[in-house]
Amino acid sequence: MSAERPVGIDELLERVRSDLDRVEAADAYDAAQAGAALLVDIRYAALRDRDGLIPGALVVERNELEWRLDPQGSHRAPEATSHDLRVVVVCNEGYASSLAAASLRQLGLRRATDLVGGFQAWRASGLPVTS
Repeated sequence: MSAERPVGIDELLERVRSDLDRVEAADAYDAAQAGAALLVDIRYAALRDRDGLIPGALVVERNELEWRLDPQGSHRAPEATSHDLRVVVVCNEGYASSLAAASLRQLGLRRATDLVGGFQAWRASGLPVTS
């Protein structure tokens, strides 16, 4: 019986990102404005309070993400309409969101991805933020 070699976080991120079609802030904004993507903000409350919100983004705490986005789940958000939904997960800097998007893909949300650079990239791009 051979044990698998442990994977460090950098390698894990590289692996999951190779399967994601990650999006830049401007493209995420355009897709959301066109109704072609649902932005999902998984940052914790203190960061949202400090830095603001992306207008129109669905706020879901990371520990609830899979339950709220599973189209078959009894605790799903109204926006979780289909496994074909394009979900763009947003965290603070674009690390946790990659892992979260990979988890959503395991639930069958095959178009789930994340925002390169997270909320900080969104804000640095001059895109709308509300307090």
